[in-house]
Amino acid sequence: MPTSNVESFQLGELNCWRIRHGQAELVIAQQGAHIISYQVDGDEPLIWSNPGALFKSGKPIRGGMPICWPWFGNFQRNPSSVQAMRASNEPAKAHGEVRAIDWELMGVGEDGDALIVEFIQPQAEGQLPGWPHTVGLKLHIRLDAALNVSLVSFNAGAEDVTLSQALHSYFAVSDVSQISIEGLDGVEYLNTLESWDTQNVQVGDITFTGETDRIYQDTPDLISVVDPEWKRRIQIQTTGSHSAIVWNPWIDKTKTFDDMQADGWKSMVCVETANVMTDVVTLKPGDMHALSVSIWAEPLAEATK
Repeated sequence: MPTSNVESFQLGELNCWRIRHGQAELVIAQQGAHIISYQVDGDEPLIWSNPGALFKSGKPIRGGMPICWPWFGNFQRNPSSVQAMRASNEPAKAHGEVRAIDWELMGVGEDGDALIVEFIQPQAEGQLPGWPHTVGLKLHIRLDAALNVSLVSFNAGAEDVTLSQALHSYFAVSDVSQISIEGLDGVEYLNTLESWDTQNVQVGDITFTGETDRIYQDTPDLISVVDPEWKRRIQIQTTGSHSAIVWNPWIDKTKTFDDMQADGWKSMVCVETANVMTDVVTLKPGDMHALSVSIWAEPLAEATK
């Protein structure tokens, strides 16, 4: 039975927990139920902990695994069914309403050899500004041989609710210009830096030579980040998702951020587990949806998938 330990501490203005289970360490903030880092002893980090991040109350954290809900990205770029859920003339925040508010830690407990961590967001039940719907929202984390994260939405209201969402995962890499992403060959995508209307088709693996912001649709359940320098493959296995965003800000965009070092773009890549565009989720009253990802690393020589 792996040994576990939970330690609460302050990071800047934010309440956080350092959770150890066996050889794995997870750091998570109360604000946003935001996973800040995840690493297995002796290995390079899996989730990128941004050394330039600002931990300020009310400011979304850059890096780690932000939760985007009940819409993803620029609100105006969401399908009309998602936009229709909002009842406010105030400007909509990017990536929804739950990244920069506190969640409640419901408990930490063992399940066999695994450790379970659960958070809820009570404000999603009718108290989010301009979003008058009643949805039970829970983040379920399971630490076993992998990092398993599920964002669970339950429509407790009397009307249908349509939402877009993402687990906006930042992965740690040796050098983004030297890695590749496997599993999306032949998949259609939007290159949002060029057009929101033109569909492209991925040819071969993804490599990075500049700023990248793509939305992939009808995605497979398994995507891999191949990192020859660190001699590993990060496996990203999803359920409840048929879309993914691949993002890296590169040099110039990084310069516009006040919470990222000038060379921070080199050591991260986002492969975001999502329900966006044609993959948005509509919950009828009483329906539940789980957006889930399991993340682990395999040595390149031994990876079989």
